[in-house]
Amino acid sequence: MSIPSQESDDRFAPADGAAPGGNLPEFSVSEISQALKRTVEETFSRVRVRGEISGLTRAASGHMYLSLKDDKAVLDGVCWKGMVPRLGLDPEDGLEVIATGRLSTYPGRSRYQIVIDAMEIAGEGALLKLLEDRRRKLLAEGLFDEDRKQPLPYIPDVIGVVTSPTGAVIRDILHRLNDRFPRRVLLWGVNVQGEGAAEQVAGAIEGFNRMTGTPDIPKPDLLIVARGGGSLEDLWTFNEEIVVRAAAGSEIPLISAVGHETDTTLIDFAADLRAPTPTAAAELAVPVISDLRAQLADDGARLARSWARFVSERRTALDGLSRAIANPARALEGVSQRLDDRIGRLRLAGGRIATEPAQALIELAGGLTHPRQLMTTKRTELGGLARRWQVVLRTMLGSRRAALIEVSRLLDSLSYERVLERGFALVSGADGQAITRSGDATPGSAVSIRFQDGSVGATVEGAAAKPNPKVRKKKPSAGEGGQGSLL
Repeated sequence: MSIPSQESDDRFAPADGAAPGGNLPEFSVSEISQALKRTVEETFSRVRVRGEISGLTRAASGHMYLSLKDDKAVLDGVCWKGMVPRLGLDPEDGLEVIATGRLSTYPGRSRYQIVIDAMEIAGEGALLKLLEDRRRKLLAEGLFDEDRKQPLPYIPDVIGVVTSPTGAVIRDILHRLNDRFPRRVLLWGVNVQGEGAAEQVAGAIEGFNRMTGTPDIPKPDLLIVARGGGSLEDLWTFNEEIVVRAAAGSEIPLISAVGHETDTTLIDFAADLRAPTPTAAAELAVPVISDLRAQLADDGARLARSWARFVSERRTALDGLSRAIANPARALEGVSQRLDDRIGRLRLAGGRIATEPAQALIELAGGLTHPRQLMTTKRTELGGLARRWQVVLRTMLGSRRAALIEVSRLLDSLSYERVLERGFALVSGADGQAITRSGDATPGSAVSIRFQDGSVGATVEGAAAKPNPKVRKKKPSAGEGGQGSLL
């Protein structure tokens, strides 16, 4: 990077002895701003600036604005929307970083700024602080809880491995699996560090979980996420929040095997089991087949010995019981003799048993009425009862019909519609209730007046008139007409 000379540009220097502004060219504000912009961008086309992030904001457009500061100065910065996902970290206030980009100016505010296209954590101490803050955040969300851990299958049929396809890690895992218990392995190749590595690892974990499984490519029963050792920066992919959340949300049991035994990443806390090395992950994934075979042979031998001992003990017990039981042939001799005796007696009584019921049956048949005769008698009785019932039913229906007609006439004569036919009217309020007293009709209220042939609306005007006191009629005297007094 070249630093511009601090000597003044000749274009902006006054001529010797000339009055200020006498021979100077005249520029517009825009021309001056563009000249400064070109000078800054050409001089500082590529710079790395170290500072602490301050005033971080994300615009609705997706652009990110911030300031880099140290103890003496502040430098504005901007990261365009397309570059934000490629930064490889999630910037936040207070984080010390090294930003790479070019210097430019913003003529609208007469300010200079750095246009950022890359960013990294400045120093391991800042990385450790960021790692601890992220660990506490995810711990508070419950992503590391023990009750979320799933048990590993004892002998998985298919194992999915997420790692670099070209590194030594996959070879170590395959070699160890072949030594212990050969299983089918599906490799999802990813970058394990650098730009976009975190998204690839998270996508691989989620991809294995979304698999439906086919005969050619079955869904794994167990996942191993692995990579070799390295520095904190090299292993940072497995500290990214997107990777940790993918591991915690995996429905397939997952083993984390990142780095060496002393290396710890956040995926180790979210995984169902942490292996100190990729080779150890293969050892934890499957048992040793030779040990299983030896155990199976030993269990088979013990089972055979136990079965032989069981049969021997039962045979001995059976022999003891058989000595206490009498000879079955002798026990059946008396029973056979009694059976022969009963059979002989049954043959002698067979004739009598067969004739006596037949005679009794003949005697009972003589006292029975033939079914046809019985049905004819009952049919005659039923016809007489039906005719009697029809007469009773007609009489009862006639009396009920006459009573119903009488009640209907009475109801019709008492109906208020008959009263309306005689010239009266029915007055009802807005609620549909009949108004029977003048005091219930308030002035200004709407009423409905029903006549014989329909209804009309009306409005009450004036207060109700007080009823006139009843005038008692005076009895006529003898001389005022009518019949005279007899006295």
